[in-house]
Amino acid sequence: MYAKERRQAIQTILQKSSPQPVSATALAQQLSVSRQIIVGDIALLRAAGADISATPRGYVILPASSGFIRQIAVQHSAAQMETELNAIVDQGCTVVDVIVEHPIYGQLTGPLQLSNRYEVEQFIARCRKADALPLSELTEGIHLHTLSCSNEDVYRRVCLQLRQLGILLESI
Repeated sequence: MYAKERRQAIQTILQKSSPQPVSATALAQQLSVSRQIIVGDIALLRAAGADISATPRGYVILPASSGFIRQIAVQHSAAQMETELNAIVDQGCTVVDVIVEHPIYGQLTGPLQLSNRYEVEQFIARCRKADALPLSELTEGIHLHTLSCSNEDVYRRVCLQLRQLGILLESI
């Protein structure tokens, strides 16, 4: 298989699996190449304009947004991260990403794409296994999340839930 055909195959696989991510290892196995080849192909596809996002669980082509998209400001400790994420997904929203403002690098964004408790559980388990601190540790727990909700009422329920948990950042 030529490189151009392989890149087309990668896009096809990602489109068919969307919104579920596919790891570089899984793509490499399906296409009989190394993981490094896949990582390079993804970089070239992105440079050519493909809307491929890297999430902690693999690559995904994000569907065009058809819902209610908002950013929400929150502040909490690393120990409260799972509670926060579950409060959001329990109301029916997807946590698209996490964003922090770094004094040197500016805005740092980490893609998440978490839509349910299982995905939150898997994300938290990966963080623990890697002994990785959340991005919000750089900003004393202050961070943003981009949320994708079906409508404004769902978003308001998320805000209410986070307010009740004392996590919603409404003023400093």
